[in-house]
Amino acid sequence: MRLIGESLVFIGAEPSPLALLPAPNADLRLRSTYEPGPTTIHYSEGRDYQFDAATGTLTSLPGSRLPDFRTNVLYGQEDFDHTAFPGYGNLPFFAYADYSTDAAINWPKPIANEKSLSATRAKLSAGEPLKMVAYGDSITYGGETSAPHLVFWQRWADKLQIKYPRATIQIVNAATGGDCTTQGLERLDEKILSHQPDLVLVGFGMNDHNRDCVPLLRFKTQLAEIVTRIHEQTGAETLLFSTFPPNPKWRHGSHQMAAYAQTTAQVAASTGSAFVDVYAAWSLFAARKRPEDMLANNINHPNDFGHWIYYQALAELAV
Repeated sequence: MRLIGESLVFIGAEPSPLALLPAPNADLRLRSTYEPGPTTIHYSEGRDYQFDAATGTLTSLPGSRLPDFRTNVLYGQEDFDHTAFPGYGNLPFFAYADYSTDAAINWPKPIANEKSLSATRAKLSAGEPLKMVAYGDSITYGGETSAPHLVFWQRWADKLQIKYPRATIQIVNAATGGDCTTQGLERLDEKILSHQPDLVLVGFGMNDHNRDCVPLLRFKTQLAEIVTRIHEQTGAETLLFSTFPPNPKWRHGSHQMAAYAQTTAQVAASTGSAFVDVYAAWSLFAARKRPEDMLANNINHPNDFGHWIYYQALAELAV
């Protein structure tokens, strides 16, 4: 398998780990942008970095063209309030690696019984129009991706369009940055019900889990109400997905994301929705990587590689 565009940052001469061990004699490439383009810097082994195949790590060399994360305004900050650090963010600090690996990625299996997405499968198989709506927070919106086609749900819709070329797939971005399930309920008529969708992708939790936001029990109740109203008032099918833990050094997080992910799964089960465990998928990569390696804003937004993780988790669905 070849992994494309895995993101990492370089902190001085500290080794930066890849998520998987590269294959023997792997052809490793490192560049400055997720997608190659005219402004992309292609970094060179021996000039910019040293590659240790045994440990699966890269180390920046003296005089390297690689950005040094030690110049990031949040570097070394503990229990930080991002509002006190203008200019925070990781986008200028990423490098992106392509490499071959013999390791297998054991993606978590989505939960979707025969009924939960049966109408969606039927429409696609029959070559009929299918309207999808993405509903949730700034992650669902696609905040800080470098191009619209890299947002996870767009990548999934594109994959389905290739698989079902006779179908016409329309996807509507109805997500709003900063929203939790409270605003999700408030905006439901405007953002979802008015579109009369066939399938709604529902992604909340990151903002709900923050301190002084939506306690776990209320999150469960409100998420279930969102899904139930979608079912009752549009007849659409629903696909719920969990989210990943934010930077553990961020002051405003309750850092109980595992519980919110588990609750999302419970709501999916109780409402007959499909469920995709992004939390577990993200954890496969976070086992070897630092939060800074995958967070576009160094807080709670995935970068392009993070959106690829979301997409791959969705792609495991048998649709």
